Amino acid sequence: MVSKIRYKTKIAVIGAGQAGLSAAYHLKKQGLNIGADFIVLDEAPRPGGAWQYRWPSLTLSTVNRIHDLPGLSFEETLGTHDTAVQANAAVPYYYDVYEKKFGIQVYRPLKVEQVYLHQERFYIDSARTLFSAAGIINATGTWENPYIPEYPGARLFQGEQLHTRDFKTADHFKGKHVIVVGAGISAIQLLDQISKVTTTTWVTRRPPEFRQGPFDDMAGHNAVAMVEERVRQGLPPLSVVSVTGLPLSPEVLDMKARGVLNRLPMFSEITREGVKWEDGREEKADVILWNTGFKSALEHLKPVLPREEGGGILMAGRLATEVAREPRIHLAGYGPSASTIGANRAGAAAARELMITLGM
Repeated sequence: MVSKIRYKTKIAVIGAGQAGLSAAYHLKKQGLNIGADFIVLDEAPRPGGAWQYRWPSLTLSTVNRIHDLPGLSFEETLGTHDTAVQANAAVPYYYDVYEKKFGIQVYRPLKVEQVYLHQERFYIDSARTLFSAAGIINATGTWENPYIPEYPGARLFQGEQLHTRDFKTADHFKGKHVIVVGAGISAIQLLDQISKVTTTTWVTRRPPEFRQGPFDDMAGHNAVAMVEERVRQGLPPLSVVSVTGLPLSPEVLDMKARGVLNRLPMFSEITREGVKWEDGREEKADVILWNTGFKSALEHLKPVLPREEGGGILMAGRLATEVAREPRIHLAGYGPSASTIGANRAGAAAARELMITLGM
């Protein structure tokens, strides 16, 4: 058995996406030294967070907005106004430049397998290294924890069941009937692309809500506030996207004209050959594409993270990043900060508040 390398620091930032990099920036701004005072760990092999895994057809024109990290403009770094640029290339490039500009050294690829508490210190266990820290800023986001609801008969289905994160190109679905499940922005984008190469059926749990006008800062802040209210009560968070509504874009209007947005209510069961509704209606399908979102990737924190009776986490602090019953842990990327809308401010708040808790 090979003994693990041991490394001791004061604060461990787990995750180097938007929230993690923001937290690291503000820790440095407060005078902390990377390495001796704090470390940044990330599972991905290169900079870019979850953006590096997004499908190639996701461009800067089809995402809500890429918010600047503190101290560096995204648009100026990219050097172009071209919205047709692929997001899975542009954002990783930006994060890479950011890490280098501010001297944020990230240990990667390093998967945190478990965090446990021993003699008032947190031990962050990975395959080859054991880190210890007095406090944690967790910024692992949601990409590693896709959510697919359980439905009767799911194991019987003879076709493919895929999640949003499995999507690469629409060409994979040519010649297949695809049931697209979900009413979020990703569901609409993939429905648009797939419906241009094959037949689709769109299914959602609730009727979709379309919004007119731009998704401006006020709309973003209002969405974040609605999610924040829940986590301050210890309730499981809704996704930010679920309260933003769907943009009534030219693509959406085109789908309406093509008859693609003839939405059906959620089916009640899955059969060998497709899906079935309570009224007896059946639809054959080759693929069920679940665009049903993600949940926070917090499994590694299970031994140290207090849960409320309903499964949520009671959050506190100025921006609801502090775990109320364990203030030495901050979750920058949980609930209201689970998107680029709130991640920057959450990273700043987590850095400052955790330093106060630890007496730094």
